[in-house]
Amino acid sequence: MDIQEMIELVKETKDFVENRERAGHIKTKGRADYVTQVDTDIQEFLFRELKARFPDIAFLGEEEGLHEMNADTYWILDPIDGTTNLIHDYQHSVVSLGLYERGMITMGIIYDPFREDVYYAQKGQGSFLNGSPIHVSDAETLSETMLAVGTSPYDRELAQQNFQRIQRIFDKSQDIRRTGSAAMDLAYVACGRTGGFFEPCLRPWDFAAGMLLVEEAGGKVTDFAGERLHFQARSSVAASNGKVHDELLGLL
Repeated sequence: MDIQEMIELVKETKDFVENRERAGHIKTKGRADYVTQVDTDIQEFLFRELKARFPDIAFLGEEEGLHEMNADTYWILDPIDGTTNLIHDYQHSVVSLGLYERGMITMGIIYDPFREDVYYAQKGQGSFLNGSPIHVSDAETLSETMLAVGTSPYDRELAQQNFQRIQRIFDKSQDIRRTGSAAMDLAYVACGRTGGFFEPCLRPWDFAAGMLLVEEAGGKVTDFAGERLHFQARSSVAASNGKVHDELLGLL
């Protein structure tokens, strides 16, 4: 599979993202959980194109679920990670596409159409940003770096516990950042802009591509208990440059 072909395909979603009229067509899935016509358009477009190119590979998309539930190889797509950002034209939204093969992610692409940035990785071949290799930060402690955080807006009952975690991280690090897109936050860990990221209760489409990016850039991704992530259910996610991982987990 030619990853450059996949990158060019994902970049074709830019016109959908820039359509502000379609972004204003909003449905509410749950508290603070929205889907716009842009999400739906991108998912339908990529599903159609990927199925035409790779008819034997199943498809897991945020807006529809998994086609062929017993599949051991499938695409994992978040057509817009950062939908609330898109609604408000906050311009921190990305398209995230991963390929799951028999228990692992083997390819990941995260496309930021606002900055024309493409982060991508293949298993065992490193991580890249617009063709240049990227690596996680070399910070040895949290005090030497910034951390990105997620607020789990769909799960407000977790807010007190989560904001206590955020305060503990803030107290130990240089500062914290919140983009509103877990996939973007993971891409930023991979290229060393932040030393780590955490958020409870993420779905596979939130973290699949970004997890591979971080790992191929030299970092580490686990759940809050230090266990490997799985791709059939929600999971807490802790990502780091590897060097600060134990310190991060200790505060989570």
